[in-house]
Amino acid sequence: MNSFDLELDVYLRARFTLIVLATCEEERALQAIKTVCEKARRPVVTWDVAEGFQSLVPGGGNLPAAKDPLSALEQLEKTDGDMLCVLKDFHECWGNAQIKRKLRSLAQRLKFTRKSILVTTSSNKIPEELKDEAVLIEFPPPGVDDLSAVLNRLTQTPGVKVSLTKLGREKLVQAALGLTTAQAQRVFAKAIVSDGTLDDRDIDLVTREKKQIISASKALEYYAVTETPDDVGGLGILKEWLRLRELAFSQEARDYGLPTPKGIALIGIPGTGKSLTAKMIGGLWRIPLLRLDIGALFGSLVGESEENARRALRLAETVAPCILWIDEMEKALSQGGADGGTSTRVFGSILTWMAEKKAPCFVVATANDISRLPPELMRKGRFDEIFFLDLPTRLERQEIFGVHLRKCRRVPQAFDLERLAREAQGYVGAEIEQAIYDAMYVGFNDQRREFTTEDICGALKRQVPLSIAQRETVGALRNWLREGRAQSASFLETSEAEQQFVPLEIDAARPPA
Repeated sequence: MNSFDLELDVYLRARFTLIVLATCEEERALQAIKTVCEKARRPVVTWDVAEGFQSLVPGGGNLPAAKDPLSALEQLEKTDGDMLCVLKDFHECWGNAQIKRKLRSLAQRLKFTRKSILVTTSSNKIPEELKDEAVLIEFPPPGVDDLSAVLNRLTQTPGVKVSLTKLGREKLVQAALGLTTAQAQRVFAKAIVSDGTLDDRDIDLVTREKKQIISASKALEYYAVTETPDDVGGLGILKEWLRLRELAFSQEARDYGLPTPKGIALIGIPGTGKSLTAKMIGGLWRIPLLRLDIGALFGSLVGESEENARRALRLAETVAPCILWIDEMEKALSQGGADGGTSTRVFGSILTWMAEKKAPCFVVATANDISRLPPELMRKGRFDEIFFLDLPTRLERQEIFGVHLRKCRRVPQAFDLERLAREAQGYVGAEIEQAIYDAMYVGFNDQRREFTTEDICGALKRQVPLSIAQRETVGALRNWLREGRAQSASFLETSEAEQQFVPLEIDAARPPA
């Protein structure tokens, strides 16, 4: 038996009278219930408003007739013997006071019988009046074995051509993790009919379909990452840390006894590459990258926001191993006390999950405003490491110029990178990128000539860098690093002048407007 089968069997043998099963996969859940009860030779009937009572596991005698919920409960009370009754979609009756009262009374009276009620619902919300009588079970999403069974059924269909390698079949099933069995069946069927054959090339199709399905959850966004460490300038210490953990999710690492990495926090100045680093990790480790949209978690109904957060985190665990990117994490607390504590509870759900998760989900949390992050987030053990992304050093600025020039299909060696790095002192990567684009516009509008080092220097002089525009904020962030609260993501600059960089020096050198 799997964990769900064992849990349900224990509840039934312990004579729990009201069980609420939260799942959107009714068909698979009913099959699991049938399997558990058949082994125990326990009769099972189902009831729904369309078809009334139906036998799932025979042995309960003649089935009564009941077309409305209240009559169904009354008939169930009159039935004798050992029985499990599955009420489908009965959560639709939660708002009816009479039916809710009858269900509560029935659950209390069934304690002296061998009958139990199981309600299937797509939500895990239980009315306050029933919480003392009911036990909630969340039906687990399909795992590798379940999805393999779906794939086997399809491939055994007469006329289906299959040319999957052993590794290809494994990767195809792995790509479908996070889907329900119905969704997986549709995706596999689409892969078969798209070109008439199911082969290793269909892995990309399944991945694209999963991306759309996961995106439909609104709170999670699936990123098909292509960034590599070469696309990120500087951050040598952080890159080396990540390379050491590149194989951390492999079976070989588990056999060696290595623990699965928990995650990292990227704190620092805006524009220094925190979001780009999160994408780079997905490309480096070659595992899915999911971005958690904090804003999409919040709903208007009581408890909806917390439920959205739990649902999104469960989906991330299903896709694991994966990277969960929580961008600008301080936004989870952006409402303060103005929202009745909803943001605090959502943030608490995320923190609890980070501490208790068993699935290999590597969390990458980014933040710009340290003052709005609670101390319980930054304590040791929550993350494997906390990195600070500072203003880029001179050597890092050279790398950043080279990266962005290559992206613009230009040869970096055709530019004076040393001069550009000097001129860009105090500029972050995003500002350097914009200066290159500004220089390109100058060259393009000047008879389509090739832009030059001089054009980029001119663009830099026209910018007001963040280190000047938000001098106090940047200074406070850098002091946070100097106090030893995080590890620098970059190797230290050898030049003492660079280490002691003061934004005021740029301001003094800037010509008056």
